Amino acid sequence: MNIKEIEMGLKFNPKFDENGLMPVIASHAKTKEILMLAYMNHAALDKTIATGEAYYYSRSRQEIWHKGATSGQVQKIVEIRTDCDQDAILLRILPQGDGGCCHVGYQSCFYRSITIGGAGSMQFNEVKKLK
Repeated sequence: MNIKEIEMGLKFNPKFDENGLMPVIASHAKTKEILMLAYMNHAALDKTIATGEAYYYSRSRQEIWHKGATSGQVQKIVEIRTDCDQDAILLRILPQGDGGCCHVGYQSCFYRSITIGGAGSMQFNEVKKLK
């Protein structure tokens, strides 16, 4: 497949990295908030497409995991998108359970912000936990 077919064509042709992984961003389908970044291998992507729920590949445990299987924070897929060169995935999801996504109790895994400017120091600004 040539670059034009990958970038402009309608065939889904996901490109995984040298470790067989692809970055995946999960965003809330209604609010558009970015909830998490994870990775998928081919099997996790296939399970996600087949079931309509998010499956990821854990790099630390080196296994596929069904998001929410133990926490109740299952991610129901509304839409799956790929970027222009098909080497990243965007999942538009509806979080189940308590509506959170982060395993440490926040709605989003991106729960800290860094203050820009000032004296050149950076400080984490924590947001409220769900519970």
